[in-house]
Amino acid sequence: MDDSPPFGQADLSNCERELIHLAGSIQPHGVMLVLREHDLLVQQVSSNTGSLLGLTPDRLLQRPLTQLGGDLEAQVRQLAVLPDLDEPRPLRSQTVVGGRVQEWDGSLHRISSQGLLVVELEPQRGADSDNMLDLVSTALHRFSHASSIGALSDALVRSVRDLTGYDRVMVYKFDPDGHGKIIAEARDPRLDSLLGHHYPATDIPQRARELYLRIRVRVLSDVHYQPVPLQPLRLPDTDQDLDMSMCGLRSMSPLHLQYLKNMGVTGTLVVSLVREGRLWGLIAAHHYEPRNLSVSLRATCDLLAEVAATRIAAIENYTHAQVGTLVRRLEQRLVEATSTEGDWRLALFRNPRTLLQPLEATGAALFHDGEILTSGEVPSTPELRALLHWVDSQYTEAPFSCSSVAKANPDLESLTPMASGVLAI
Repeated sequence: MDDSPPFGQADLSNCERELIHLAGSIQPHGVMLVLREHDLLVQQVSSNTGSLLGLTPDRLLQRPLTQLGGDLEAQVRQLAVLPDLDEPRPLRSQTVVGGRVQEWDGSLHRISSQGLLVVELEPQRGADSDNMLDLVSTALHRFSHASSIGALSDALVRSVRDLTGYDRVMVYKFDPDGHGKIIAEARDPRLDSLLGHHYPATDIPQRARELYLRIRVRVLSDVHYQPVPLQPLRLPDTDQDLDMSMCGLRSMSPLHLQYLKNMGVTGTLVVSLVREGRLWGLIAAHHYEPRNLSVSLRATCDLLAEVAATRIAAIENYTHAQVGTLVRRLEQRLVEATSTEGDWRLALFRNPRTLLQPLEATGAALFHDGEILTSGEVPSTPELRALLHWVDSQYTEAPFSCSSVAKANPDLESLTPMASGVLAI
C-alpha cells in the first residue's frame, strides 16, 4: 500500500514521500494548456486562462488551439513531431488577446505515459540586459581559470548574481550522505552571511532531488502566490492526475513555501549542478522581494551551470589523480625507508605531510603492540585509547569511517575539536 501523502497534505514526518509531481496547480505568472497528443484538443487548462489568454477554461476545453488565434497551434505542431520531447523545448508564439497580439515565451514537453503534450506560456518580458553576452563571456573566463572547487564556486556565485540581480546567490554542495553545505556565496552586503552553514539531508526530500535531476532550473517568483488550479483537476479520459514532473510552472510544496517564509525569502531561483548524472549540488538564489526571470535568462543560468559542472568534474578528477600519485610516492618512500631504517613504523611517520596530505587529515595515530605513534594534531593518549576501544567494537569491514564520532558515541564528545571524523584500518 502506498502511504505517500497527496500534494499539500504532507507534514514534517512524511514530507519525504509527498507527491510533489502531482501538484494539480501552477504559479500564477504563467498559463498551462494540456493537449491530447493525437488530435491536439485541449484536455486541461490552468484556471487563469481568462485573464492571461482572454478565453475562460470552458471556451478552451475539448477545443483546438486555433481558438486562441496567432501561431500557437502551428508552433506546437512543428515541435510535436520531435522524438525527444520528454524534456521541455523552448516555444515562442503569439496569440490574440482582446484583439491585440500577445507575444509568449514558453515550452512544450511530452508525457508519453499519458499521451499528452504540455504547453507552458509566460508573457514575453522586455529584452534582457544588453551586456548579457559580456557577462556570460566574463563568467566563462572565470570558470576556465579556476583551479579548485572553491575558486570555481566563488566565480559561479559572482557570475550568477551579476547576471540575475538576486540578493543572495549560493553554491550548495552535497556530501555522500546527502547533507548540504554552503561553500560559496555572493550577497548584498546588508545581509548576514550563510557561508559555511550545514543543512541535513532531510531539508531536500528524495523526490525533490529526483526532480532536480530532471528539470534543472526552477523559479519561484513570489512565495506569497495563490496557486492556480488546473481545470478539470483530473484528466477527463483517464481520471488520472497530471504528471507535472517536468512543468516549470508547477506549484511548490506548501512545506517548502513555509520554510522560505520563515527565512524571510520572497523569490528564489534553483539551478542543478549535475556531475556525470549525479546531483553534485545546487545554485540557490534568494531575493527578498518578488522576482521573476525571463525564459532566456533562465536558459543562460542553465548553460552556466552545465559548464561549471563540467569544470567541477575536471577539477575533481585531476585532484583524484594527484592523490593517487601522492599515495604511490608514499608507498615508494615507505619501501625505501624500511629497507634503510628497518622499521616500517618509523618510516610511516617520518614525514607527517606525506602521510596526512593524501587523506586531507590533520592527525594520525598508529596502535601497534601496545605502543602509540602519532603525527600531526591528535587527542590525548587516554582519549586515543578510548577511541581505539570504540573503533575495535565497531569494526566490521575495512576501512572503517565515521564523519562524527561524538554523534555516534556521545562518550567521545571530547574528541570533537581534534578528531570529529575518523578513518581507521
